[in-house]
Order: sequence, then structure tokens, then C-alpha cells
Amino acid sequence: MFAYRHAFHAGNHADVFKHITLTIALGLMQKKEAPLWVVDTHAGAGLYALNSPLVRDKAEWPSGIGRLWNLKDTPQPLATYLDLVRSFNKSGKLTHYPGSPLLIQQMLRPEDRLRAFEMHPSDIGPLQRSLSGLPRQVKAERKDGFAQLKALLPPPSRRGMVLMDPPYELRDDYRHVIQSMRDALGRFSTGVYMIWYPKVGRYQVEKLLRQVAGLSATQLLHATLTVRAPLKDGLGLTGSGMIVINPPYGLEESLQEITPLLARLLGQDNRASAKVSLAQSNEEIKTALGLNRPGAVKP
Repeated sequence: MFAYRHAFHAGNHADVFKHITLTIALGLMQKKEAPLWVVDTHAGAGLYALNSPLVRDKAEWPSGIGRLWNLKDTPQPLATYLDLVRSFNKSGKLTHYPGSPLLIQQMLRPEDRLRAFEMHPSDIGPLQRSLSGLPRQVKAERKDGFAQLKALLPPPSRRGMVLMDPPYELRDDYRHVIQSMRDALGRFSTGVYMIWYPKVGRYQVEKLLRQVAGLSATQLLHATLTVRAPLKDGLGLTGSGMIVINPPYGLEESLQEITPLLARLLGQDNRASAKVSLAQSNEEIKTALGLNRPGAVKP
């Protein structure tokens, strides 16, 4: 169950895409004064040293954050993200990559709260240490993030964001995403829910997308970043997707601006591409998720 470590992939193209989407959405939500609660269901270790054996042996970050590190005069959404990452690298050299809980923590206002969950026994200690500076605002626990949504939703402020990015190490992760989302929407239908998924085995991903389309969502944004063509055996990570239920106003516009640039910068072959779709009806949601195209996997 615990073979997966997020450190294996820290700072890769999927992390970059996920974290840029996250920071844009969080910044847009903070334009309103009311307190905001953020829940990170699979928080990881928090901060990753890029020279550590777990990261170095896979070395995926050079084709991710490594390609963006020295950029200047970038669009504001990308500049904000890079400034956050640079705040963990005071020397100016890229040595550490912050995971989602640390990026969120950096953006919190005094009235905001973060609840981060991580089950891996080797990651919860580093996560708690890295988030120890704001005890009233931030809490990290070794608990099942899927299950904890029941206790946390709806938040006291009635304004909240949930980031759900399990490792998909087990097929049950796909099922747990849908089960927990269905329950969460029943408890807190106006929350902002962000679901990350890897573009890997086609059947599992399209089944997940079909089940997302069956949720009681009134508005949905679907964004994908593809960095390369599939291998001949169909295996390997070709990109990733972000599903945002109840996306904050302005997220689509920002992603439309930034994702073509990400495809150019992070692309590994001529199949690199990006797509952003916003939907507000059942049929639009199916189209946005790519389920109405010829050859889509049936349920």
C-alpha cells in the first residue's frame, strides 16, 4: 500500500501543472474577504530536497520545474507560482521543491485555515515539521484524507477548497475519489473541488471521467496538459489533468492564457498540447471531459 512516495515525482511536469492550477484558484478565491478553509487530502511530505536519493534517483524535476526556473517576464499566473517556489530557494539555486501544502501555507491569510492529511508513515513526520509555524491556521494529521472530508465539510465559514490528488497506486483510489466526492457534494455543494489525475492507462482514466460526469455538479472545468505521445506499449505518464468542480471565476481565463505556454515549455515531443474547457450542463460536462468523442470508453 505504501510503495508510492511523491518524492519520486517531485517537481515534474504533473506537479507543475497541478500547482499552477492550485495557486491560481486559491488566489482567485482569496479576492473575497470571508475566511477560507483548504483541505489537502493527500499532502505528501511537504518539502522535497532535489538532491535526496528518493528524488535524485528518478530525476523527473529537470523536465518540469527545471525548465521554468530561469524564466523571466512571464504571465502573472506563472510568475506567482515561480515566486512561491523561489521563496523556498533563498540562495537563488533550485535545491528544493514545495508540495501543495507548503504552497497553500505560503498563500494563507490570517483568517484562512489549512487541514492536510497524509497516511504514509515516512512522510507524515516531515509534513508536520514543515507546517509547524502556524499552529492555529494549519494542522497536519496522519489520517485518511478521503474519510476526513465528512468531518470537515461544510467548513464553518461556508467557503472551502478541497485538493484531491491521491497516488492512484491502487485501483481503489479511483473509486474512493468518486465516493468521497459524491458525499462531499452532498454535504457542501458550493465548495471548490480540485481533482488531479494522471494520464496513464486509458480505461481507468476514462472510467473516472465518466463517473465524475455523473456527479451532481452544476459547473465543471477540465484542463489537461499532455507532454508526449504514449509509448508503444501504451504505458507511462503522458501528462495529467485537473478537474475543478465549482471553479472560481477567472480560473478558465487564466488557464487559457498559461497552458499553451506550459505545453511549449514542458513538451517532450510534437504531441505536446493543452486543453481547457468550462461546462455548465450535463452534455457540456461530458464534452468537456472528452466523453462524447468517437472511441471514448463506455461505462
